[in-house]
Amino acid sequence: MRSLSVIVVALSFAFLSAGADRAVQAADKDVSLTLKADTLEVAVGGEPFTTYHFGKEQKKPYFWPIRDGAGQIITRALVKPTDRPKPDHPHHRGLWFSVDEVDRSDAPPPHIKFWAEGGRIINVSVDPLVPKGNPARFKVVNHWLDRQRQPLLIETTTISIYDNRLIAYDATLAAAKDPVTFGDTKEGLFGFRMVNSMRGSAGKIVSADGHHGETECWGKPFEWIDYDGPVNGKLVGVAIFDNPHNFRPSRYHVRSYGLFSISPFGEHEYTNKQNPAKPVHLAPGANLRLRYAIYIHDGDTKAADVAGVYHKYVAESGG
Repeated sequence: MRSLSVIVVALSFAFLSAGADRAVQAADKDVSLTLKADTLEVAVGGEPFTTYHFGKEQKKPYFWPIRDGAGQIITRALVKPTDRPKPDHPHHRGLWFSVDEVDRSDAPPPHIKFWAEGGRIINVSVDPLVPKGNPARFKVVNHWLDRQRQPLLIETTTISIYDNRLIAYDATLAAAKDPVTFGDTKEGLFGFRMVNSMRGSAGKIVSADGHHGETECWGKPFEWIDYDGPVNGKLVGVAIFDNPHNFRPSRYHVRSYGLFSISPFGEHEYTNKQNPAKPVHLAPGANLRLRYAIYIHDGDTKAADVAGVYHKYVAESGG
C-alpha cells in the first residue's frame, strides 16, 4: 500500500512539474515592455524585438529597429536628410503612423504633410496597460500640431504586441477644436521601411487574392499583402493587414524599393486619378477610428500562415 502511495505521489509531482514547466515556457515567450525616458523597449521571450521612440525633439513617434525571430534587424537604418550621398526618403523611419494633406477644413493649400515630416506629431503620454503578457499592450496619446504648434488632431492609439511578432494598432484620430479635413494623397498612413536586402528583385510581394509584384498590388485594396525577402541568407517576411471594421477599404502603397504602407486616404491618387477624391471631414470633437496590423515572420507567405494569422487578428479585433 505504501508503494502505491509513493507511486501516486510521484506521478502527481511529475504532473505538477510538467504543468509548471509548461507555464514557465509560456511565460518565457511573453512580450514585455520597459518604459524609459523617451523610449519604450519591447522584448519577446526576453530577447529584444523593437523600441518605440517618442522623444519630443523628433518629428513623429516610430518603432525602430524591428527584429525577426533570430534577432536580425529587418528595418532600414535610420538616415538624415544631410547624409551624403543624399538618402531617399529620410522620413521613412522603421514603423510609423502619419499621413500628408491634413489641415483645418478652411485652410488653403498647401496642407500639412505629416508623412513627409513637414508637420510635427508630438507625444503627450505613453501608458503601459499590460506591461507583460501575450499580448503586451500600451496606449499613446499624440498631438498632431498645426502651424501655430497647437493641437490639430488628438491621436489616441492602443498598440498590442504579440509573441508571434504581430503589432496591432487601434487608433482614434479626433479633431481638436477646429474642423479637420484629410485630403487625397498616396503618402500615408501605416508605414514600414524594410532593410535594403529585402527589396528589389530579391523581394516578393503577394496579396491575399494572389496578385503579385508592385505593378499588380500598388494602389489596390486587399485584406493583406505579404512582402518577403532575404536577410543575411534567411527568408523573412512582413505582412500588413487591413481591418474590415475600418470605415472603408484601405489601399496599399507598396514599392519594390522597400516602402510598404496602407492608407484609406487616396481614392484619387491610388487609382491614377481615375476615381474621384473622397476627402474625410471631421467636425470639432468628432473622431475617426482606424485599425491595422503588421506581422513579422520567418519563411514565405504559406510557411508563416499569413492568411490564418490575418483571420485570427480580425476575429480578435472585434467590431
